[in-house]
Amino acid sequence: METLQESPISTTAPITLTQGAVDQLNLIREKENIPDGYCLRVGVKGGGCSGFTYVLGFDMPSEQDDTFEIMGMPVIMNKAHAIYLLGMEVDFHNGLDNRGFTFNNPNASSTCGCGTSFSA
Repeated sequence: METLQESPISTTAPITLTQGAVDQLNLIREKENIPDGYCLRVGVKGGGCSGFTYVLGFDMPSEQDDTFEIMGMPVIMNKAHAIYLLGMEVDFHNGLDNRGFTFNNPNASSTCGCGTSFSA
């Protein structure tokens, strides 16, 4: 049986997480009993009304991932996704008119009104 080697943790993260996002992610991790060893996966997938949608959730690292630590949060990203996410900021808003994670992506040429779909 082949064992998966962990990716070394990079000192330069391609994205940023705000304190509000980290606080909310820690609450989710605790409430959902996310096991140790799982990291925050940030990525993209095809779909949505603008071509791509963001991926944000807890997952185990794979050999296609780069691993980062952002404000104490272990983060993984498929190496191929960095071109779409470099410089992106993930935030969490908790207002009367808007509640949820937001993505400020300088690589998006256009975004959808929902805030989770973009084109590059």
